[in-house]
Amino acid sequence: MRALVQRVSQASVSIDGEITGSIDAGLVILVGIHEDDDEEDVTYIVSKTLNLRIFRFDRSALDIHANLLVISQFTLYGDTRRGRRPSFSHAMPPEPAAALFDCTLRLFEQTGLNVQTGQFQAHMLVSIHNDGPGFHHDRLC
Repeated sequence: MRALVQRVSQASVSIDGEITGSIDAGLVILVGIHEDDDEEDVTYIVSKTLNLRIFRFDRSALDIHANLLVISQFTLYGDTRRGRRPSFSHAMPPEPAAALFDCTLRLFEQTGLNVQTGQFQAHMLVSIHNDGPGFHHDRLC
């Protein structure tokens, strides 16, 4: 299981022009589910995400009662090692992935944080307003 985590000042997800979920300050969490993932992986990724110390003063999403926008994103398992077209063969098939994604949402919701989402397998437009400094390096690599 993979989670791509973005700290945001606001974010939303729309399906067919209608907003289905939106948050103010918090985290956007794009979740990719591998063909071998199970509930143990869900528990690990939810705990790891909620306890990342990525907010000011070394605080986590739980510490600041962050809003969460959680989106399923099978493309996190895209493999481009062969050819020019990504292969998604390592992403879990839709039916079992939907069940694990629902399990993931339930664990996030059990925290009492505001959890918003889109719709599994829908064509979604996700709007993200990143919050935080970019990477800065004084020397050229």
